[in-house]
Order: sequence, then C-alpha cells, then structure tokens
Amino acid sequence: MVGSTLSILFLAPTLRDASARVPLGTSIPSMGIGMVYGTTFLTLGMTFSALGAYAAGSMWSLIAAFRSPQRPIQQLLRLTGLSLFARDLRRWVDRRRDDRRLGEQYVSAEQPSAVHAD
Repeated sequence: MVGSTLSILFLAPTLRDASARVPLGTSIPSMGIGMVYGTTFLTLGMTFSALGAYAAGSMWSLIAAFRSPQRPIQQLLRLTGLSLFARDLRRWVDRRRDDRRLGEQYVSAEQPSAVHAD
C-alpha cells in the first residue's frame, strides 16, 4: 500500500498539469496492471493493498482520459453527443406511446401471432 500511495503522489502532478501529454501506450497498461494487482490483493484478503492498487489504477485511468494526446474522452463525447441521447429518448417515448400492451409486442413460443406492419 505504501508503494501505491507513493505512485499516487508522484502521478498527481501529471494529472494537475494541463499541458502534460502521456501516451495511451503508457497509461492504459499501467491502469490495467493496477486493476489486476488490486483484484489479486483483494482475493488474497489484503484489503488495504487492494485499495491502494485500485487507487493507483484509477489514477492512471484519469491520466489516460485527460492527459492523452488523443483525448479519448473528447472523442467519445463528440461521437455520442446530446443529439444521440435525444434520438434514443424520442425512440423510447414512441415505444411507450404505442397502443399495444408491452406483452403483445413479443411473439409467444406457444401460439403464433400475426406480424404487425409498422
């Protein structure tokens, strides 16, 4: 746990520095290793070591999200913006407004039903 705490202290300036650029090839494997160590420690009953490893892995995931030159978070938000959410919400509301009951929308294996044309 002491080692994980030290790594968090050493990584904090990187996360705070807006001009820092850490390649995903560095941050993603480090994040994965921290999470695997955390799970391993947890299965061995070493709770504090697991928490430290999970915290270090989480710190690396934040660095991957916010300090990568590729900025995966910005790309994700750009691709799945508010318009996609609005379309999904509209589709969900339209299905709820359908005059058929929810059970009638599914085909039963016991009795065949007529196919509804949309």
